[in-house]
Amino acid sequence: MAILEVQDFNVTYMTKRKPPFKAVIDANLTVNEGEIVGLVGESGSGKSTLGNAAIRLLDPPGTITGGRALYKGTDITHLSDEELRRLRWKDISTVFQGSMNSLNPVINIERQFVDTIQTHTDDSDAAARRHAEEVLEMVSIEPRYLKFFPHELSGGMKQRVCLALSLVLEPSFVLLDEPTTGLDVVVQRSILQNLKELQQRLGFSVLIISHDLGAIMEVSDRVAVMYNGQIVDTQPARQLLEHPKHPYSSMLLDAYRELWVPAGESGDADGERASGAEAQRGFLFKPPAKTEPVVMTVANLGKTFSRRRGLKASTVVAVDDVSFTLERGKITALVGQSGSGKSTIAKLVTGIEKYDTGSIRFGETEVRSLRGKALRDYRSHIQMVFQDPYSALNPAHTVLHSLMRPLQNYKGMGGKAARARAIEMLEAVGLTPASRFIDKNPHQLSGGQRQRVVVARALAPDPDILIADEPTSMLDVSIRAEILEILNRLVRDTNIAMLYITHDLLSARMLADEIMVLNHGKVVEQGDSHEVIANPQDEYTHLLLSSIPNPFADLDVPTVLDRA
Repeated sequence: MAILEVQDFNVTYMTKRKPPFKAVIDANLTVNEGEIVGLVGESGSGKSTLGNAAIRLLDPPGTITGGRALYKGTDITHLSDEELRRLRWKDISTVFQGSMNSLNPVINIERQFVDTIQTHTDDSDAAARRHAEEVLEMVSIEPRYLKFFPHELSGGMKQRVCLALSLVLEPSFVLLDEPTTGLDVVVQRSILQNLKELQQRLGFSVLIISHDLGAIMEVSDRVAVMYNGQIVDTQPARQLLEHPKHPYSSMLLDAYRELWVPAGESGDADGERASGAEAQRGFLFKPPAKTEPVVMTVANLGKTFSRRRGLKASTVVAVDDVSFTLERGKITALVGQSGSGKSTIAKLVTGIEKYDTGSIRFGETEVRSLRGKALRDYRSHIQMVFQDPYSALNPAHTVLHSLMRPLQNYKGMGGKAARARAIEMLEAVGLTPASRFIDKNPHQLSGGQRQRVVVARALAPDPDILIADEPTSMLDVSIRAEILEILNRLVRDTNIAMLYITHDLLSARMLADEIMVLNHGKVVEQGDSHEVIANPQDEYTHLLLSSIPNPFADLDVPTVLDRA
C-alpha cells in the first residue's frame, strides 16, 4: 500500500521581478508502507522543494502548479489548513535540516514535547511527560535531558530530539530533510542506525532527503535521483549502485567512488611563490622567510576551559599536549569528532584564544606574546576558510567588496589595484569569467560558488598559512570534490601551508600529506595520510573509519579500507 504518492507533480516559484522558475517538473514518486525511500541530488536540484510541497509545507513564492500528492489515497494538495493541522505530527511528521532552528530556544525540551502531545491528545502534563521520556529513551537519550534547553545539547543530541519529537505521536509517514548534514561521521552513523531500528520496530514510512549519497545508501530500500527539478532515476539501492540508468546517477556515484576506490599515487607539486619580497615595515614580529620550509611549530599545546553552573565549577581539557609542524606546500589534516578539540586548536593558532601551556611559534615569534598591531599583522599571514559558505559572507556586500576588504586592510591597495587583484583571485578559484560574479551578492551564488569566494578571500592577503575548518561538510559530494581539488592546487602552486580540519578521514586521505587523529583533545595517531588510513593503529581511528557510510561494501569493488 502506498503511504505517499506524488503524481506528475510540478512546483513553480512565482516572483514579481523574474520569470517563473520551475523547481519541480513532472515528478513521480511513491513511498510504500514500511519503506524508506532516499531522495538524492545536488543543492538546487529541487529535493527539499519536492518534499516540503508534497506535505504542504512549501512557503511562498513557491506554488504547486500541477499534479497530486496522495496520502493514503487522499489528495492533500486540496485540504484546508484545519484538515492539514489534524494530519500533521499525528499522521505526517518531519525532521528539518537545522536542528538548532527547529527547536524553540527559549523553552526546555520537556515543554516542547508536552505542547506537541497536548495539541493532538487530551493527555495531562504528567502523562505527556511520561510519553516524552519513553520516546527519548527510544533514541538513546536519558529522560533527565528533558529539563535541558536546546543550546545545552550537542548537535547530535539535538537531532535525536527532533527525531523523537517527530515520532512522539506515532505517525505513519516521516519526512527527513538532510538529517545528518554538518554532523561528524560517528554521530551520523549512530543517528542513521537509530532511525533504521525505530523504523523496523514501529513500521512507519520514510522519505529521507540528502546530498550525501553514502548516508542515503546506508538506510534506504529504494533511491530516487533528482536533477534539475526532475526525478531521473528510481531503483532499489543496490541496483542503482550496479546499474545506474541516468548519466547524472553515474556522475554522483563516480564522485563518491573517488573517496573510496584507490587511485594511482600522484607526486606532490613543489610549486614556488611568484618572486617579489614582502615589505616588512611596520611589523612588530619577524615572519618566517619564504624559503624556510617550516612555517609554524606547535609544541605541547594545552588549553583548559572553566565553567560554572550555580555553585558548581568544572573544567574541560579541550587540548592536551598537542604537537605538530606546518610546512610550505604541504597539507596537514586534523581529524576527529565534534568536541574533540579541532576548532579550539584553530582558534589557538589564529590567536583568537590564548593557550595555557606549550608554545606556538610562527617563524621566530611566539604567538602568545603578540598584542595589538603585531597580532593584527600576524593574522594577515594566517587566514581561514570557514565551514558554512552560507554564513561566511556578508549578505549585504557584493563579491567584489568581500575580496577588496582584506586587500585594502592588509596590503594597503587602492581601489583600482584591489579590484584587479580580486578578479585574479576569482579566476584562480575557477569562477570564470570573473565579470559574471564580481558584482553579485552571496544569495545569487550556489553553495559551491560561495565557498570558492571564501577561498579566494582567504588567499587575497597572500598568507603563509591557510586553515580550512570543515570547508566541504555542507556541500554536495560532486561540489566537495571540486573544492578539495582547488585547495590542493592552490596550496601546491602558491607554496603555502594548510591545516585542514575535518571529521572525514576519506577526504583527508585525498587531500592531506599528513593526518593527525584527535580524540578528547589528545593526538592518538599521527603519520602519513595513506599509512594512517591503510594501517590504523588506534581504536578511535578504526571507529572513525568504520563509521563512514560505504555503499560499495557489498560489491566486488576494492576500497581504501580493504588493507586496514
